[in-house]
Amino acid sequence: MPDKTVKGLQLLNVLFIFALVSACAGAPAAPTLAPTSAPTLPPPTSPPTQPPPTQAPTQAVGTGISKICLIVGVAGITGFNGYSYQGMQSIAKEYGIESVYFSVPETAPTLQPCLDSKAQVIVTAGFAYVDATLASAQANPEIYFVGVDHFVNNGPKNLVGIQSRDDEAGFLMGYLAGLVTQSNVVAGVYGPDYPALKRFRNGYEQGARLAGTEANKPIKTLGIYLPNFTDAPGGEAAAKDFVTQGADVFFGAAGLGGTSALKYAVQQQKHVIGVDEDEYFSTFEGGKVAGANYLISSALKRVDVGVYDMLKVLVEGRLNEFPGGGNYVLSTANGGIGFAGPHDADIPEEVYDKVVDVSTRLAEGKVATGVDPTTGDLLKP
Repeated sequence: MPDKTVKGLQLLNVLFIFALVSACAGAPAAPTLAPTSAPTLPPPTSPPTQPPPTQAPTQAVGTGISKICLIVGVAGITGFNGYSYQGMQSIAKEYGIESVYFSVPETAPTLQPCLDSKAQVIVTAGFAYVDATLASAQANPEIYFVGVDHFVNNGPKNLVGIQSRDDEAGFLMGYLAGLVTQSNVVAGVYGPDYPALKRFRNGYEQGARLAGTEANKPIKTLGIYLPNFTDAPGGEAAAKDFVTQGADVFFGAAGLGGTSALKYAVQQQKHVIGVDEDEYFSTFEGGKVAGANYLISSALKRVDVGVYDMLKVLVEGRLNEFPGGGNYVLSTANGGIGFAGPHDADIPEEVYDKVVDVSTRLAEGKVATGVDPTTGDLLKP
């Protein structure tokens, strides 16, 4: 049995999500034992309903940081971008630091608004800003940069990428799917086969297999990679195909393609699982969209935790804990990977308790996903 204190932390992480109001060839490797450590959890934050006023500039302890700037896409601080904003605002409030954000089109990525703001730390949210962030970090060594969803390899020491154990997020949702399925067929619709999407898919399928093994029932997994994140027709077509093959639980991790897959699946009265943010409040508009009762959870990358952690070490001057030139990886162990609650879904609470237990086992190193955390490939047995 997992330690009750650790399980309590995991439950708090799940309960926090309930409160959000905006926001392969070869046999796969079986989950294996692998020792890890479990750091303490930073305080959770709540998503904003509107941008609160920023604090007046006040020099913080440590590195003298008095202003933080965030770059997001044209969607602003809604949805997934809102988590980055939450992390920044938590630090701004805690230390009396000025904060500001700018929406910059993903099609013309630039950090110039933040550079012009004279902020000492710049956070960029999204893959579209990878090149611009790297170039700005190289040209401005006196400024610190944090790139959300950026992979940094031997980069400048003033730049950190925030990455995620997407395989752990997928694993938890696959395990949930394996518990819920009645047909013993679960499916996933994914974006292009980048490492992050491979981590999601292989983690999901591994988690479903673990649930099947523990219940002594074989579970079939179906999946497809779409060519891009805007292929809504492709997502719906894939969902239709998987329904005909007997799938009754769907995981959507393909942008608009994933959304269309989930919307089609709920029309067929199939259970679905969202990704990155709690899709009950986005895709299903807080329960207003028909089929919201079939959404059983969403895999969550708590980038607010990552942004908070990196900003905190900078503000406090603990630069030895800022992994400049590399990445800070969100995981179940540091509270950066979680899952949303059932909302309107009629799923017994004990099912989610089992997922919490698996999350705890992942954090404690008592079970592993069997997925390479870098490439997303299945590990050999």
